[in-house]
Amino acid sequence: MGNIVSKLKSSKNFILSLLFAGWLLDYLDRMVMSVAVVAIAGDFNLEPTAIGAVISSFFAGYALMQIPGGWLSDKFGSRKILIGSIVAWSFFTVLSGLAWSLISLLIIRFLFGIGEGGYPASSQKAIADFFPKKERAKASSTMMSSNSFGLALGPLVAAPMMVLMGWRTMFIVIGLVGIVMAILFWIYIRPPKESEEEQDNLNKAVKVPMKTLLKNATLWKIVLMWFGADVVLWGLAGWMPTYLVDVRGMEILSITIVAALPAFASGIAVIAGGWLLTKYFYGQEKYFTGIGMILTSICLYFMFTSSSVTSVIMFYILSMTFVSTAIVTTFSLPHKLLPKKVIGSAMGFVNMGGQIAGFLAPLAMGVLIDGFGTYNAAFWFLIGGGVLSMIAAFTISKEKRFSGTEEANPAQ
Repeated sequence: MGNIVSKLKSSKNFILSLLFAGWLLDYLDRMVMSVAVVAIAGDFNLEPTAIGAVISSFFAGYALMQIPGGWLSDKFGSRKILIGSIVAWSFFTVLSGLAWSLISLLIIRFLFGIGEGGYPASSQKAIADFFPKKERAKASSTMMSSNSFGLALGPLVAAPMMVLMGWRTMFIVIGLVGIVMAILFWIYIRPPKESEEEQDNLNKAVKVPMKTLLKNATLWKIVLMWFGADVVLWGLAGWMPTYLVDVRGMEILSITIVAALPAFASGIAVIAGGWLLTKYFYGQEKYFTGIGMILTSICLYFMFTSSSVTSVIMFYILSMTFVSTAIVTTFSLPHKLLPKKVIGSAMGFVNMGGQIAGFLAPLAMGVLIDGFGTYNAAFWFLIGGGVLSMIAAFTISKEKRFSGTEEANPAQ
């Protein structure tokens, strides 16, 4: 048994699988709210603006934690931040099931977002710990495909659980699963000794050059590209279940399959996109993502203007498929351009842009739906996010190493 555990600890593929599973649970814990909010709205008598606030409160805490989470990952290593993040978000998932009012739910979901906020950067830091530089972009793309699969699993798991046990018990059960996941990370996620020694040397030799990163135009363009794409992703994730029920007349259990199909398509597209980016678009990421976001915006328009439910679902699937081009580029390009010592801080900064979009999109859509009495204005808002992402992508310069962030020689 000891030999098996030792082999798993040193297996890059097993570590990648565990990080992938952690992301799946991360998304499951946050996405169940998109389904549960239908029942919560009835219990707490919530209007669309309040529903949007509940969904967005998570992203407020999540966005605030991105840069600190990245810095902590670079400073203390990936393992501690990964485990601490899983324990924290699992605790607040349980508390979500104990909420007694709108205000309590908003506070709990905000703290839940802070708890999850350390995971993205620390997982990217773990990729840098366990994989050689030439393999990191592909490993990162594979890991981040979990985001789309998590979007799919959320409704599939949440709806049956909510019907069987109610939304409160559902949150408690899912939170307890997180504790099991934290134990697995504690046992198996142990960066190689040489990686730990290198981290110690880097910490003694240099400070994380955050000011240098913030001055880099390419990094800001990646942030804007991810912001626009996440407006689309989180706007759809937060409101499509409610839209399909209220406007298209679908049942709550029926939408679980419908909501899963676009997310599964996106997950497959992320994996395929990582291969395409490496083989055919190396150094041409701007075109890969720019064209993808043009197609995303077109599909969004046809989605909400379609007269049939079948067409809505088809264009929903296509929108989520094409937006995956931004996912691939966002989490692959920094690994190609940045040294290991700053990857946590940089990824935290990039992901902060996306999570600000995650906060704004559901809230803005709720306000637009309330104000106009229709979903049309809300979907035009999503199209605007797609156009912004496209513009940012096309302005990314040809691959160039970030100045001021070269790998330091620990002996210097």
